[in-house]
This record gives sequence, structure tokens and C-alpha cells, in this order.
Amino acid sequence: MARDMSDIDIMKMELEQLKKEINTPREPVSKTCKDIMEFCESKAGTDLLITGVPDDKNPYKPEKGGCVIS
Repeated sequence: MARDMSDIDIMKMELEQLKKEINTPREPVSKTCKDIMEFCESKAGTDLLITGVPDDKNPYKPEKGGCVIS
């Protein structure tokens, strides 16, 4: 898309984007990091990547016996 546009058109598009971004509310990193950490810690008990999938609910649980090569 940018190939079909002149340099002036691209600069106008970038300026419009910057005008939108200037109105974005900003938060200090110190506050947002704390909020993200609290959220992650509150969800850790139910996160399957941390707790794992129970064997009775795991559809990919290997079958008993396995493979034998002779």
C-alpha cells in the first residue's frame, strides 16, 4: 500500500497517527507493572501452563502400554 503513496501522503498518514496517539492516556510503568504482576498472581492457580492439565481431563494422555519395537 505504501508503494502506491507519495512521500507527502505517507507523512500525512504518519501525522494523523501521531495525532491519535497523543491523546492516548499514559500510565507510569511502576503502576502498570504492579497491576500486571497482581493480575498474573491472581490467575496463577487456574493457569494450566503453571498447574498442568489433570490426567483425567488430558485428551493427549499417552495410552498405557506404549510402542514396542522388536
